[in-house]
Amino acid sequence: MSFIKLKSWAKINLSLNLIKRLSNNYHSIESLITFVQIFDEIKIKTINKKEHKISFSGKFSKGIGKRNTVYKLLKLLEKKKIINKKFEINIKKNIPQKSGMGGGSMNAASILSYFMKKRILNISNKKAKDLAYKVGSDVVLGLEKKNSILFKNKKIGRLKKKIDFHVLIVMANEGCSTKYIFSKVKKYSKPLYFNINKRFFETNYLVQSNNDLENVVFKKYSKIKNLKYFLSNLPNIVFTRMTGSGSALVAYFKSKKAASNAARIFRRKYKNYWYIVSKTI
Repeated sequence: MSFIKLKSWAKINLSLNLIKRLSNNYHSIESLITFVQIFDEIKIKTINKKEHKISFSGKFSKGIGKRNTVYKLLKLLEKKKIINKKFEINIKKNIPQKSGMGGGSMNAASILSYFMKKRILNISNKKAKDLAYKVGSDVVLGLEKKNSILFKNKKIGRLKKKIDFHVLIVMANEGCSTKYIFSKVKKYSKPLYFNINKRFFETNYLVQSNNDLENVVFKKYSKIKNLKYFLSNLPNIVFTRMTGSGSALVAYFKSKKAASNAARIFRRKYKNYWYIVSKTI
């Protein structure tokens, strides 16, 4: 059997509000999420073997452990006796690790969505969401490539409305530990999202939004703090925001020309930092 090719798109958080710490030491959060035109490349096929074969390649594949999100997904599906086939999966990693763009989580989500679409899994959408949460808290976000609202109760609202931003995404030469960042959170916000509302994705609303984790990250990583200041002063910038728990920062523009010009300015000052010009989906 030949490989099937899938695209696993990067997510970015347009906003992220910390609501409270839960009794299990996790956090209740709410967030506005969109996707950008950066993707990991997944190749998958069934194999006549006793074990799954999972491999990674590409610039950002270094250091990915055996117990990754794809491994966890397949093991969970086997434990629940939902699949009885074995798969060979190769993932070319184009999304940086520890960037806040959900690379690993989106890989698991893309494979779970593929299994659902091809009826390899005969389960309900609700069951698929429950499984996604068991693999990782962000996995459920990637089951649909739509602008999404993550509510404080973990429910997700999806919108057909698209937003039109050209983005410059950059990373300083340091990744953020999600576990460490969340462990240092002391301040919380009041909930803002109670229903599905297109207004949340309007530019004026987004400009006034925040990522509450920036305060924690900037205290620990001065490079990222300085980088945000630099991006926020670029010509024609609409707004700049960290995605997830970092370390990637996203500068938002209304035109490809403005984003490309910003990339040239950025490259002159930060020659060794990773960056990419992209667009919201």
